[in-house]
Amino acid sequence: MSFLDRQHTIAPAGYSRWLIPPAALAIHLCIGQVYATSVYKNSLVAHFDASLTAIGVIFSIAIVMLGVSAAILGTWVEKVGPRKAMFTSACFWAAGFLVGALGISTTQLWLVYIGYGFLGGIGLGIGYISPVSTLIKWFPDRPGLATGMAIMGFGGGALVASPVSRQLMALYDPTYDPADSGAIASGSAVAMLFVTLGVVYFLVMMLGVFNVRTPAPGWKPDHWDPRTVKPKSLVTTANVSAANATKTPQFWLLWIVLFCNVTAGIGILEQASPMIQDFFREGGTSLVVGSTAAGFVALLSLFNMAGRFVWSSTSDYTGRKPIYMIYLGVGIVLYLLLSTVGASSTLLFVVLAAIILSFYGGGFATIPAYLRDLFGTYQVGAIHGRLLTAWSAAGIAGPLIINGFLDARGTPGELVAADYRPALFTMVGVLAVGFIANLLVRPVSERFHEPTRPEPEPEKQEVAK
Repeated sequence: MSFLDRQHTIAPAGYSRWLIPPAALAIHLCIGQVYATSVYKNSLVAHFDASLTAIGVIFSIAIVMLGVSAAILGTWVEKVGPRKAMFTSACFWAAGFLVGALGISTTQLWLVYIGYGFLGGIGLGIGYISPVSTLIKWFPDRPGLATGMAIMGFGGGALVASPVSRQLMALYDPTYDPADSGAIASGSAVAMLFVTLGVVYFLVMMLGVFNVRTPAPGWKPDHWDPRTVKPKSLVTTANVSAANATKTPQFWLLWIVLFCNVTAGIGILEQASPMIQDFFREGGTSLVVGSTAAGFVALLSLFNMAGRFVWSSTSDYTGRKPIYMIYLGVGIVLYLLLSTVGASSTLLFVVLAAIILSFYGGGFATIPAYLRDLFGTYQVGAIHGRLLTAWSAAGIAGPLIINGFLDARGTPGELVAADYRPALFTMVGVLAVGFIANLLVRPVSERFHEPTRPEPEPEKQEVAK
């Protein structure tokens, strides 16, 4: 297994840096399946004879473990390198599906919690951060583009997993209708789905493991000299360790920024299908059919994925702080419009929700580049891992806020647009807090910087294009 060691991942002469994004996508497209859990959520409710909350805990555990494992193991990921980290992620992610399948087959919900939630969540956390710092090192000239390319795959994971999962459940259960978003598949069909996904995802992630490389010491892109780059107030040439980064106010301000952005976005993401049906309900009947609602969810997934690449790449030109002012400031306006006039037109509702979800995805993809600007590249992966605890907290807070308001307003399937307004107005306040936190971000004090070390000379080799 020595091929997993860091020293065996150093790129040879002439290795193209454009081979690294596909390796990152191989990981993120697989672990992005976590956003497709709603496909079989109702089937698990019926199989275990449990509540939506009890089944929803599976997703919550996975997201909490994502943040916890990324925070605890972030320094280890930096130490061992991307290949060993990505391999470990693949093992945990696949094992989570297989243990979860055992729990479904034996009707033991706690095994699904341990499998998909705990083990799978560890795979999520390691897999999420392992390609990011590597890409930043390969693209020092375009860090926003680099992180956007990697994290775009996470947003697109559900776009692929949702229709594939429906077709697989139809294959394993002939009575299941993949075109009906409310259809219920048998427990055995969901168990077989888990086994299939576990095996297939492991094999796909191995493609990323075998192809990932790290740049040689002192490597720089062709025709790029950092000394010619115009200095920016929030972009440092120094480095800050992960331990010191958590002592800075900048880290905690960005924690709040990410928490607020994710909390607001995940509320819509988790309620997307029933939300559009409830917004256009008249006389007790929704004007939006299940198939249209499923298409709406797919569209939001597309905007979530595209926003990760487009907005993050744009931040290379606008700067990270200004782009978050757009995410949070324009997001406030969009949420106000959604709550007040969103029910007046289906097209307006879809446009508003789609842009909000693009900001949600963009916030995820831009945060590693923001960290790189403030703290340098030294341990940016570990710092990113610790910051992802904000995602864990938001993964709990977002659904709790919107579900708490909706539970107090009435019965699912009978709600209307007005019932969503208290939750949406709350999200406006959450975004306002994040907007203020972003305004307060300043350069990191020099007392947190690592001692300056002589920069290694580039090896005499053909520069990767």
